[in-house]
Amino acid sequence: MTLFRLGMLVAALSLCIGLALSNPTIDEYLTFVERELAKAIERSDGAQLSPERSMVRTIFRSHSHELVDSVVRPHTFRRNWGLVSVFDSSVFNSRIVVLGVAGRFIPLQGIDEAIVRLGRLAF
Repeated sequence: MTLFRLGMLVAALSLCIGLALSNPTIDEYLTFVERELAKAIERSDGAQLSPERSMVRTIFRSHSHELVDSVVRPHTFRRNWGLVSVFDSSVFNSRIVVLGVAGRFIPLQGIDEAIVRLGRLAF
């Protein structure tokens, strides 16, 4: 085995170990979903909020962790492939598929639809 091949093998193994160590957990995924929903609520038009809508916003801000934990966690399935994970959630009558790799999340399907449905429900 040449030195170049050995170096490439060490680099590939190091990359795989790094990906395995940074593979996101379900708790990190829930934090991501909570953050995305909070962004969606903040983007909504705050100028003409009725008292009911303002109350819903306040409730979400103060209890978002509990809401996400009770609504999203039971309906989420994680497929762990060692180096990456695929999170599949069914919330608000829509399917959300997110790829988790190296501590980051890449929405593949449905995140925008779920945010729109949440907006319709809340506002």
